[in-house]
Amino acid sequence: MNQSKKIYFASDVHLGAPALKHNHERELLFVNWLHQIKQDAAMIFLLGDIFDFWFEYRKVAPQGFVRVLGAIAGICDSGIPVHFFTGNHDIWVFDYLPRETGMIIHHEPFETELFGKKFFLAHGDDLGKTDKKYQLMSRFFHNKFAQWAFAKIHPDLSFRLAHYWSKNNRLIKGVAGVGFLGEESEHQIIFARKLLKVKHFDYFIFGHRHIDLDFQLAENSKVIILGDWFKECTYGVYDGKTFLLEKIINETLTKSK
Repeated sequence: MNQSKKIYFASDVHLGAPALKHNHERELLFVNWLHQIKQDAAMIFLLGDIFDFWFEYRKVAPQGFVRVLGAIAGICDSGIPVHFFTGNHDIWVFDYLPRETGMIIHHEPFETELFGKKFFLAHGDDLGKTDKKYQLMSRFFHNKFAQWAFAKIHPDLSFRLAHYWSKNNRLIKGVAGVGFLGEESEHQIIFARKLLKVKHFDYFIFGHRHIDLDFQLAENSKVIILGDWFKECTYGVYDGKTFLLEKIINETLTKSK
């Protein structure tokens, strides 16, 4: 990997979210960011909930997002790997996105080495959680029969149901994005600390929580939570020496919080 290049990370853009304002402006901002970072990107990681809802029927895919998909396809075509992690809002990615854009899809956490450092990457919605209701719901959404049954519903109705669920989802409404809960209460930190006892990682990179956090877990290990793109518009960048959380200042999106 070219050491003069950088590795970029983003999550929780929630494109098309019915509960959020300025979806078009947020999409344009995200596309502009993609065009900018491709100038020096060695690799790009999109860690889940890039779309607020995504479900691929065998012959039907969600409308919209043409600019985003085109930008990503162009980056992949140029030889820059783009890794896409399914989140709890866009878990139903099957073969359309990787086939049409060239992205590498991850349905599970991913362990890798980047510039000589060990990374643990995941959306992080169910890591370390003890909430049985959430675990049951997550298993249902990942169930092959449930996916098959949902695919039998006409897209006009299924997407309406999904957008209704999203609009009333506690994460988008802000209940789960209430700020840093403390290291003893943040599930992702609890998970990372437990895993670190048996296997070393220099960086644990997560999305989902809608907070931007750079937490020193141990002397040589950090937990990074990437934030989102409708409150602070934050992303991560790693140059082989330092991991930074950067922020895009956008007055339109800031005023819409």
